[in-house]
Amino acid sequence: MSKIQILPENLANKIAAGEVVQRPESVVKELLENSIDAESKNIELIIKKAGKVLIQVCDDGLGMSEEDAILCIQKHATSKISTYQDLEDIRTLGFRGEALSSISSVSQFEIKTETRDQELGTLIRIEGENNIQTEKGSFPKGTTTTVKNLFYNIPARRNFLKTDATEFKHIIDTFNKIALSHPELSFKLWNDDDLVCNYPESDLSARIQQVFSDNMIDALIPVSEMTEFMNISGFIGKPSMLKKSKGDQYLFLNNRYVISRQISHAVFSAYENILEKGDYPFFILFVELDPRKVDINVHPSKLEVRFEDEKDIYSFVLAVIRKSLGGYDLIPSMAFAPPRLDEQEKLQVNNFVRVQRNDFSDRPVFEKQSYAKTNFSDREVDLLFGSLNKEITSMSKTESAFPPFEETRPVAEPQQLAKPSWQNTLSNKEENTSFIIQLHNKYILSQIKTGLMIIDQHVAHERILYEKAINLMDANMPFSQQLLFPKTVQLDAGSLSVLKEIYPLLLQLGFGIRFQNKSAVVIEGVPQDIKQGSEEKILLEIIEEYQINQREKGLEERDNIAKSYSCKTAIKTGDRLSDVEMRSLIDQLFATSMPYVCPHGRPIVIKISLEEFDRRFGRT
Repeated sequence: MSKIQILPENLANKIAAGEVVQRPESVVKELLENSIDAESKNIELIIKKAGKVLIQVCDDGLGMSEEDAILCIQKHATSKISTYQDLEDIRTLGFRGEALSSISSVSQFEIKTETRDQELGTLIRIEGENNIQTEKGSFPKGTTTTVKNLFYNIPARRNFLKTDATEFKHIIDTFNKIALSHPELSFKLWNDDDLVCNYPESDLSARIQQVFSDNMIDALIPVSEMTEFMNISGFIGKPSMLKKSKGDQYLFLNNRYVISRQISHAVFSAYENILEKGDYPFFILFVELDPRKVDINVHPSKLEVRFEDEKDIYSFVLAVIRKSLGGYDLIPSMAFAPPRLDEQEKLQVNNFVRVQRNDFSDRPVFEKQSYAKTNFSDREVDLLFGSLNKEITSMSKTESAFPPFEETRPVAEPQQLAKPSWQNTLSNKEENTSFIIQLHNKYILSQIKTGLMIIDQHVAHERILYEKAINLMDANMPFSQQLLFPKTVQLDAGSLSVLKEIYPLLLQLGFGIRFQNKSAVVIEGVPQDIKQGSEEKILLEIIEEYQINQREKGLEERDNIAKSYSCKTAIKTGDRLSDVEMRSLIDQLFATSMPYVCPHGRPIVIKISLEEFDRRFGRT
C-alpha cells in the first residue's frame, strides 16, 4: 500500500485556510476588500465577541446573481481575473479566489445578495461539510456576508486566539487602515451593538481627523509629487512626533495597504538627521504605480510586495520626503499644560500647531545696517563742508589747550551733540532689530514674530558641525589646520585599534595624525573648528564617543564619526558667546538642512508664543 495519499478536499481546505484566515481580523480584511471591489459606497462591519461569535459585513455594492453567489464560495473562483495577462495588471484588492472558500470551510457561513436590477436576491448558507442551502428572497441591494462561530470545527486554532481585547484591537486596526485607503467611502463599525466608528465619506484630511483626532492634521506635513513614473501623496509627521514603537506607518500602494521594507527604509532615511536607533516616524503615504511594475502576489495575505525598479522607487521616495521635510518650519511650540493631581504646571511641546509651506518668517531676523544714498545740490555741499571746516578749526583750538594723552578732556554738553540724520535712522532700526541674549551660558534667547525663540547653543552647533562633517567626507577635500607644535598622545591598545579603524574618515575631516609606535600617535593637524589647546582632549573624546555609539546604537561608521566629531567639538554648556558669535551661530543653524533637531534627535529650537505669555500674565 502506498504511503503517500491525496488528502480529502475538506481537509485540504482547512489546511489551506490557515494561510488566509489566521484570526478574526483576517476575515474582516477579506470581506471589506470584497465590498470595496463590488463598488460599494456604504459599508458596515458588525462584530460580536471580537469576531469569535459573529463577523458581518453589509454593503450596497453591485450584488451577485444566484449563479455567481454559488460559484464565489468555490476554491479559486473569482470575477477579478481570467487570464495570465490579468494577473500582470491587478487593479482590484482581491483576485486569488481563496478568501470566501477558506472562510466558509472554518465557520458557519452565509451570504445574502441582490443585484441592483433584480427584484429577488439569493441566500446561500453553509453549515457543515458540503451542506450548502440556497434560497430566494427579497434582500437589501448589495451583499451581506455573515461569518458565525469562526474555527468552530478546528478547536486547536480557536484555542490559540488571544483575548477579546487583543483580537478586537487587530480588527479595528485593519478597519482603520481600509477606511484610510478609501476616504471617499462611508464606513461604520459596530461592536456588541455599540457604534464604535462612524466615518462618513470625505477627503483624506477629514478621514485622518475621523480616525485619529480633530487636530491631527496640524501635526502633519503634506507630501505630494506627481510624475509620469509614479505618484506619491499623503502626510508625514513632524520630527517631534517620532515614537519608540512601530504601528503608525501606513503605506498604500494603488489604494491597497501593503508592507514594503524598501519604501519604509526610504522614509526612515529621509529622517536620518533626526532619527535615533529605535525611533519611528508617523506617515500615511499613497503610492500610485503601474500595476505591471509591482508584484503583489507574493503571499496569500497580499501584504508584501516586490517592485520591478526597487532602486528607482527608493530614490524617488527618499527625495520627495526630504523635500517635504525641508519645505516647512518645524520649530516645536511650547505651552503650559494644565497640571494633573499633585503635580505642578509645566511646559510641554504642542505638536498640534499648523505649519505652512515655506513659512520661514518666524525666525530671528537681524537687520543689517544700511545707509540711504542721498543726492546733495552744489550749494548744500558747500554749506556742509563750510560748516565742517569751521567745526574742525574750533575743535583744534579747543584741543590744543590739553595734552594729547591727558585723561581729563572737556565733555560737550548733551545739547551740543546733535545726532546726524543717518545716525537717528540707524538708532530707529536698532530698536526694531530682534534682541539676542545668552541665558546662563547655555541658551540663546531671541525675539520672533510670534513670541520668543529659545536655542540650545550646544546642540545647535552640533547640528552645524554634523552636516559640515558629512559634506567634508562626501567631498573628500579636507582642510587641515597644521599645528606649530605637534602633540604626542599616548593610547591604550583598544583606543589605538579604534583609531586605526576610523583613521581614513578622520583624515577626510581634516585631522593630520601620524602613528609613532605601538602606544602613541602624533597630532600634526586638526580641523579648523577645534580650539587651540584642546586637540588631544577632543581626539580622545571622539574615540570614546565612537565606541559608545557603536556598542549601544549600532550606528553606521560614517554617521558615527560625524556624530562623535560634532558632539565633542561643538560649543559646550558654559561657553560664553559674544553677540556676533550668537548671531553667526543662528545664521549657520538655519542654513542647515534640518535646523530643528540635533543629530541625536534632541530639539534645538523651541518657541513660546506671545499668546502663551499673555495667558500667563492674565492679558487674555
